[in-house]
Amino acid sequence: MSGERQLRVVDLGRREYREVLELQRSIARWRRNSPPDHDLLLLVEHLPVITVGRGSREEHTLPDAAWLADEGMDVVEIERGGDVTYHGPGQLVGYPILDLHAHRRDLHWYLRRIEEVALRVLAECGLPAFRVESYTGAWTGSPPAGSLEAVEDDGFGTVAAGRADALIGAGAIRKVASIGVHASRWITWHGFALNVTPEPLVHFSGIVACGIHGVRMTSLASEGASLTLEEAGEAVLRAFPVAFPALAPLQAPEVGLRV
Repeated sequence: MSGERQLRVVDLGRREYREVLELQRSIARWRRNSPPDHDLLLLVEHLPVITVGRGSREEHTLPDAAWLADEGMDVVEIERGGDVTYHGPGQLVGYPILDLHAHRRDLHWYLRRIEEVALRVLAECGLPAFRVESYTGAWTGSPPAGSLEAVEDDGFGTVAAGRADALIGAGAIRKVASIGVHASRWITWHGFALNVTPEPLVHFSGIVACGIHGVRMTSLASEGASLTLEEAGEAVLRAFPVAFPALAPLQAPEVGLRV
């Protein structure tokens, strides 16, 4: 059953990371002071950048200087949770700016719902879709029979932490979407990055992606689901009101910076 709260969706196209970071911060600041009656989702494809979250460990933080110079890539330290990751062309990035007073004031619940959005996109594409305990994000691959546990009630299983590292090291499970969020006074920003085409994957080679040693990053296309970024965005829009039941069904995204 659908809710009534509106989620406005704005397609920003391809943008520099720092520009959209400041946009998020300014919108979140305004919404903390004057909460509107609707939520907001920014969709964007970034120019190449490395971002470093609050959860970064020193040994994972900065890629090799020579590699950065060769790639001509900026490094941005930010307030979101999580470790180090890459954003760039071929990746759909979503920034939900939600007022959790209208949903549930629980960041653990919120992270699981953002995971659910990404997992529903994978499932709609016919791909295996599951969580990995202790490693936030959306995963695919071929975990052994019986290795998925029912932890959440959304129908997506979870690989237990005790089995995860061996499966990651063997390449049996692979990460398609990374998630890192921030909230202040229950207003959220930052969000998720879904690898749609193979184009982003080569750029993860110079970092310890998400702080997970041996992780194999993958994309929808690499797993056999060839979508455009527009089609992936449409799948995200279908998934959001399922994961967030307070939301009404979503309309087509607006275009541009008018928010």
